[in-house]
Amino acid sequence: MAQAISSDDLAVRRQHMVDGQLRTCDVTDQALLAAFARIPRESFVAPAFASLAYLDREVPALGAGYRLLLAPMVLAKLIQAANVRPGERALDVAGGSGYSALVLAGLGARVVALESDEGAVAAAKVLLAAEKSVEIVAGDLIHNERIPFDYVVKQTKFAGPTCFQRGDNHYHNAKGEKIATQRSTSIRYRADLARDAASAATAAAPDSDPDWSDAQIAELEEQKLEYIDALHALGHGKRYWDEVKVRDNLPRRLFGPHSVASFATEWRAYIFTTWGGMHRRTDLDLAALGFTADMAGHEGDPVVEKQNPELTDGAYYGPSRGHLFPRWARYIGMPRAYGYGASMGAWIIDYFAGWAGEWGRVVHSNCNYRGPAFSGDVTIMNASVVDKLVDDQGRSVVQVDCKMTNQLGVTLATAKAEIELPKK
Repeated sequence: MAQAISSDDLAVRRQHMVDGQLRTCDVTDQALLAAFARIPRESFVAPAFASLAYLDREVPALGAGYRLLLAPMVLAKLIQAANVRPGERALDVAGGSGYSALVLAGLGARVVALESDEGAVAAAKVLLAAEKSVEIVAGDLIHNERIPFDYVVKQTKFAGPTCFQRGDNHYHNAKGEKIATQRSTSIRYRADLARDAASAATAAAPDSDPDWSDAQIAELEEQKLEYIDALHALGHGKRYWDEVKVRDNLPRRLFGPHSVASFATEWRAYIFTTWGGMHRRTDLDLAALGFTADMAGHEGDPVVEKQNPELTDGAYYGPSRGHLFPRWARYIGMPRAYGYGASMGAWIIDYFAGWAGEWGRVVHSNCNYRGPAFSGDVTIMNASVVDKLVDDQGRSVVQVDCKMTNQLGVTLATAKAEIELPKK
């Protein structure tokens, strides 16, 4: 039977953690360091791992079935980057047994800790029962079900015979209730025909990035402020349905010039590329799904992942390499690196959601993509309110039309959305 660790010994280990792991990794916020030095991390760790509570590693959370507590240095760096100040609100996602929430509360924040692991939720509610500034919320663990819908083959200028296949993603919460449906279209075509046709496309989209002068970049940065200033003007306030009028224009949103670096940053921001962000499927055979050998890669392959993780990263070797490597972009008929379809959809939804503010929400969006955003290009988004109504669920909704173009006026995407807004 393992000998119990004295409270004095744990206090020494706690201080060693602060001095040896946090301070040496540029964690300099004194209030944050004091919180880590004060809070007994071992109380939030599964008993069998209590002796490891102050090592620089993840450990199972108390009561958890699968949730781990972040390594102390990682958690400290994240919180320091958030620059939390007294009186601010903080959302702690995947809060585990409450350790990170208590650290945030120690900085004076009012914290909502969201957790889907039922055992960790129960432990957190016991441990933090007396903490008035922390609310523990049992969140949903989301599952999705993918179902093919239909397909059609059409003759295109881009690559001859092209298959457009639609499929549905049905998202369910832990209770089995459907919370959202997403319908997407995938495109399959012969890469050799696309390369043969690429010369015509190159006239409109050369294989080198456009050159932007310093003066032009400065002008673009100034134009970006139209949307940013609108967000600041709304702040935490409400955009009321009553005050919005048909034919009102949303503030123009502009971003770019795009680059391989910005495309890579977007790829890394996807939750499924974040280690531990989701339960990944390991039964997909991309070659059997129609990808060529050069593009199939080994995404989700648990064996190859242990041998060389780089080979299982689709951005380096797999279906996404055409987005980030000009050579592979040309291999599939594109003139140069280009943005992700998922990113374009996120740009549009984020545009709507930012305008709606914290008290509104996008309830439906229908986006149609016309062409990709290439490296070196600028993306410009404009939208206007086309209707107002109260829907069959009693929600106060505005309907919005959006058009996404590049700096040459080429349409990249169009979208229609329904946005719920609060009423006075």
